[in-house]
Amino acid sequence: MQNFDYMTPTRLIFGKGVIKELPEVMAQFGKKILLTYGGGSIKKIGLYDKVKELLSDFEIIELSGIQPNPKYDPSVLDGVRLCKEHDVDVILAVGGGSVLDCSKAIATGAKYDGDPWDLISYKAFAKESIPIVDIITLAATGSEYDSGGVISRTETNDKIGYVDPHNFPAVSFLDPTYTFTVSKKQTAAGCADAMNHIMEQYFCEDSTILNDGFMEAGLKSLMVNGRKCLDDPEDYTARAEMMLTCTYGCNRIYALGSSPSGWPCHGMEHALSAYYDITHGEGLAIITPRWMKHILSDKTVGRFVKYGVNVFGIDSSLDKFDIAEKAIQATYDFFESIGIPMHLRDVGIDESRIDEMAHHVAENEGLENAWAPLLEKDIADIFRASL
Repeated sequence: MQNFDYMTPTRLIFGKGVIKELPEVMAQFGKKILLTYGGGSIKKIGLYDKVKELLSDFEIIELSGIQPNPKYDPSVLDGVRLCKEHDVDVILAVGGGSVLDCSKAIATGAKYDGDPWDLISYKAFAKESIPIVDIITLAATGSEYDSGGVISRTETNDKIGYVDPHNFPAVSFLDPTYTFTVSKKQTAAGCADAMNHIMEQYFCEDSTILNDGFMEAGLKSLMVNGRKCLDDPEDYTARAEMMLTCTYGCNRIYALGSSPSGWPCHGMEHALSAYYDITHGEGLAIITPRWMKHILSDKTVGRFVKYGVNVFGIDSSLDKFDIAEKAIQATYDFFESIGIPMHLRDVGIDESRIDEMAHHVAENEGLENAWAPLLEKDIADIFRASL
């Protein structure tokens, strides 16, 4: 078991109707709020009007139009500018993980005198940030309970996971009813994203019975409840459990004391969505079974056996490589069964830039140090197998 230093300062307020506590929570931080949100779905479900009503005594500056795979330019830069111009006290992020990821970069960038990209690219480190409160409307990323975010810079095809302890939200509101109207496509992609967050921590050198059991239960929860949410979008119990399982995804609680895996599938998918702006969860679902097949070896087979037996109920008396191959196929079959396109060509990616993307990943993601090391040729082979 590995040493660790762990802190989770975020307050979670979970359940139906908890937004009524919003004015009291926001008052702790000040009166000037930067309200961040995306393409308008919060207006369709009435959440925008409810927030404005509850915060009628506050001064609200708005930043809308934050996209999936949130962009450094314009969204982060616009948010930093608004915070500085209006001397904002607190950011309220309302929407999915992309809105919150963008808000995290804004929060630290607004307290930095240089180019905010310095912070995102680790050329400099934040000393302070504007507090963040969020209201999550999509179960997927776990950004509501962690200190990370992913920001894209279109002109350089960079998509960087930006982690800094200043980025923990102060308070996260989690009302599962706000996920009732999420489309089937995004529900499925969110389920795949969250499953991958767990698998990126599960497939490692050194783990524990406790961690493995927690992660195996998380994967089974997502598969069962993901299907239920697709069958009945207003199944509160399924939406609630899926939301909480997703919330645990990236704040390390699933794997305290485990050795790091290098998060290889995220490292590869970041290139896919940076170059082609595809849906993150779909990209992960496409490449993960191909990554599994590529790395299966005498060294890795034991983890695949445990995964196959404990998550999918595969007969433990079978040959170990047979179990592993069945587990990989079961992973593929689940993603396909919930409607995710399972080939890169299905999401508009062809052969033309595979070598370029593989080089970009090899240069920037450090996957030669992953649990199962990946060099540039390995990455290109996985991409081609995913076509």
